[in-house]
Amino acid sequence: MEKIKIAIVGIGNCASSLIQGIEYYQGKEPSEAIGLMHWEIGGYKPYDMEVVAAFDIDRRKVGKEVNEAIFAEPNCTTVFCSELPATGVKVRMGKVLDGFSEHMENYEEKYTFALADEPEPSKAEMVEILKESGAEILVNYLPVGSQKATEFYAECAVDAGLGLVNCIPVFIASNPLWAEKFQRKNLPIIGDDIKAQVGATITHRTLSDLFKKRGVKIERTYQLNTGGNTDFLNMLNRSRLNSKKESKTEAVQAVMGDRLDEENIHIGPSDYVPWQKDNKVAFIRMEGKLFGDVPMHLEMRLSVEDSPNSAGVSIDAIRCCKLAFNAGKGGILYSPSAYFMKHPPQQYTDDEAYQMTEDFINGKRAD
Repeated sequence: MEKIKIAIVGIGNCASSLIQGIEYYQGKEPSEAIGLMHWEIGGYKPYDMEVVAAFDIDRRKVGKEVNEAIFAEPNCTTVFCSELPATGVKVRMGKVLDGFSEHMENYEEKYTFALADEPEPSKAEMVEILKESGAEILVNYLPVGSQKATEFYAECAVDAGLGLVNCIPVFIASNPLWAEKFQRKNLPIIGDDIKAQVGATITHRTLSDLFKKRGVKIERTYQLNTGGNTDFLNMLNRSRLNSKKESKTEAVQAVMGDRLDEENIHIGPSDYVPWQKDNKVAFIRMEGKLFGDVPMHLEMRLSVEDSPNSAGVSIDAIRCCKLAFNAGKGGILYSPSAYFMKHPPQQYTDDEAYQMTEDFINGKRAD
C-alpha cells in the first residue's frame, strides 16, 4: 500500500517515539507486535506511514534530517530504535508565536530549547510547503499552551487540504468554529489532547467508572503528575495550563456518576523534576464511601515513559484519519476522538468509545 504521508509540528519527545515506532515495527509479524492497540487499520500497518514534512523552532533541530533531529537535545525519551534510515526530509523552521514559554530560556541549555536564528515562514509559505510535501495529515505536537501557534497550523492545514490529528490541549476539534472550517473543506479532524495508552487520565477514568459501577460514592479525588521533559518544564508557567487542566479534569468528570464540586477535584501537572527526564510519575488519590456510608480511600502510583505512551495512540489516530480520507469523510471524527483524546467534541465512556472506534475501523460506523 502507499504510505500515509504525514507532517509533524514539534519534533520533541512524542515525535521521537512516533518516528522510532514507525521503523521499529517494520518487518515484524503481528505476534511480535507488542505495545499496539491495532496491528492493522484499514489495511495500514504501523509502519505504513512516512514523515514528509517536519517543523520546529529549536536551533539544534532546524536544518537537520528529521531522523537525526529526534535524538537532539532537549529530547530525552527512551531510544528503542536507534537505526533509522535516511529520508532526506529536513526539519524546517516553524512559526514561533506562543510556541514556547519565555521562562524556559533561563534554564540549563540541555534541559530547554534554543530558538533557531532562521526566518519564520509566512502563512502562504507554510501552506505551499505543506502542499509541495504531499502531506495528507498534520500531527500537532506543539507544547501545552500554544494557542496561537496551533491555530496558525490548523489554518494552514485547512488551506493546504490536510487532515489534522491534534495531540495537545488547545481546543480545535472541540471548538465548533474550527470544526466547521474542516467540515467545509471535507477534511477529517481528530482531537483534542492525546489520551495515553495507559496514562494517568485513562487510569483515573477507569477507576472512577469502576467506583460508579460498584456503588461507591466518590467524594474527593486528585491526580498529581511529575516529570522531567520539556513538557513539564513548559508547564511551570501556570498561565499556559488553563486548557490542560480543563482537558484532564473534564475527562475524569465525564465518567463519574455525579460531578464533583471544583474544590473536591484537582487534576493537573504538579512539578518539574529534571532527573526524571521523560519518565512521568502520577499519584492518584480517591476518597469515597461504600456500603453503610463507610469511608474508603484508594492511592495509586503510576510510572510510565511519557512519550511512547502517547505514540502508541497517535499511530492509531493517524491511521483512522487516513481511513476517513479514503472514505471521503471530513469534519469531526467523533469515535476516534472519543477513544483517543481527553477532550473530544463529545465525551463517551471508554467502553462506548472503544466499541464506536472498532465499528468505525471495521466500516460499520460512518461517524
